[in-house]
Amino acid sequence: MLAKVTTATIAGLTAEAVTTEVDISHGQTHFTLVGLPDPSVKEAEERVRSAIRNSDFEYPLGRITVNLAPAELKKTGAWYDLPIALAILAASYQIPAESTEGLLVLGELSLDGDIKPVNGVLSAALYARDAKLRGLIVPAENAAEAACIEGLKVYPVQHLAEAASFLKGNLEIAPQPVTPLSKLLARSSYSVDFSEVRGQEAAKRALEVAAAGMHNVLLMGPPGSGKTMMSQRMPTILPDLSEQEAIEVSTIYSIAGQLPAGKSLVTTRPFRHPHHTISAAGLAGGGTTPGPGEISLAHTGVLFLDETLEFTQKTLELLRQPLEDGEITISRARSAVTFPSRFLLLAATNPCPCGYLGDPLKPCRCTIGDINKYRKRLSGPLLDRIDIVIEVPRVGVEKLRKDAPVGEDSATIRERVMKAWRAQQERYRKRRKVHFNSHLQGKDIDKLCALDEASENLLSRESIKVSHLAEAIQYRAGEERLRYMG
Repeated sequence: MLAKVTTATIAGLTAEAVTTEVDISHGQTHFTLVGLPDPSVKEAEERVRSAIRNSDFEYPLGRITVNLAPAELKKTGAWYDLPIALAILAASYQIPAESTEGLLVLGELSLDGDIKPVNGVLSAALYARDAKLRGLIVPAENAAEAACIEGLKVYPVQHLAEAASFLKGNLEIAPQPVTPLSKLLARSSYSVDFSEVRGQEAAKRALEVAAAGMHNVLLMGPPGSGKTMMSQRMPTILPDLSEQEAIEVSTIYSIAGQLPAGKSLVTTRPFRHPHHTISAAGLAGGGTTPGPGEISLAHTGVLFLDETLEFTQKTLELLRQPLEDGEITISRARSAVTFPSRFLLLAATNPCPCGYLGDPLKPCRCTIGDINKYRKRLSGPLLDRIDIVIEVPRVGVEKLRKDAPVGEDSATIRERVMKAWRAQQERYRKRRKVHFNSHLQGKDIDKLCALDEASENLLSRESIKVSHLAEAIQYRAGEERLRYMG
């Protein structure tokens, strides 16, 4: 008998339907799996056989042929275990063949039949909702994640026997309760605050301007000047994630297997802080089946590169495409996938190899040649994509005392940033890929900004960025001096 169970595969951020077909015919007992499976999928044979037997079902004799269709889509991961097992049970008349119709099934099996959590469930849930399927059967540990998608019934299962009993009608499983996204996002909070940063008022103001227009920043200063501390607090002055952003970011984290422990969604703007020894694949994403890297995990948030000039030049150059286009494309022999990667870059570095160039307390030990060689690691094209360079000098001892004045807190700064964001969103509401001044290309300036005669004489990328920064500063000060067209 032939039985079919619907599951999915993931390409980039999106899931596509895969039909698990199982045919059992007479002959010597043999298991064949076709349909472009990778090694982890091929290993399903042993897991499925043991899980079926240890769940008090009969593993059928004869030739078992499993086809994962369509054949041109690469199948990776272990979430095909459960659909294969259920299709075998249906093909051997141990559960009704029609019971899986309209359901999307995924889950990894252990040898005793327990169903283990898998990555990428959010993408599958989005597909199931858009395809108007009647439900989704997922591991119990993934149920809360999938239930974030409204309009979809999610059935959590913990064991193969439980899933089979549900499909036979012998067990009722209540759909996972849906938690509204608005309620999940309302719980977001940060453990750090800008008020904890003493001194550095000019640098904090520059970071606020950067946040207002999503401008990339290079912070340059000696060790201990507060570059890392301020960078870590940058997400706290950015507006909260929208529901659409939360779903998109959470989908990336779900595929990467990095959803926060105990949470079904990413509810705060990401802050990624990769070490300077990270590989190119770790930063951009990669693997036999391409997955997201740090660049994509920072989407809608902040990518902080501490000791930027210690990164290899090859790794740093990978930032050029995402900084320009807001996405990263990873190509392989059979396919290419694109991940979103629109982030605010904070790059921190020492001014020289020893770190003390210009420091009033500690003399620099570097030669001019050492300094030039050190700074050349940041190429011209990449530096061209950085809008603001901030000098971060050492903070005086008097500003670090307990009785020193405390600066503004993150909530106060965020209110001003939100005002700037609202103005830009209103301005660019009809433009699909432009949300902030920093996203504008040169051709957009004539359409959206009325420049004075002096400004029109400036044609370089740098001059365009200056106009964007001027707007961000005016937003910060509550001014509206630029004339807008349309």
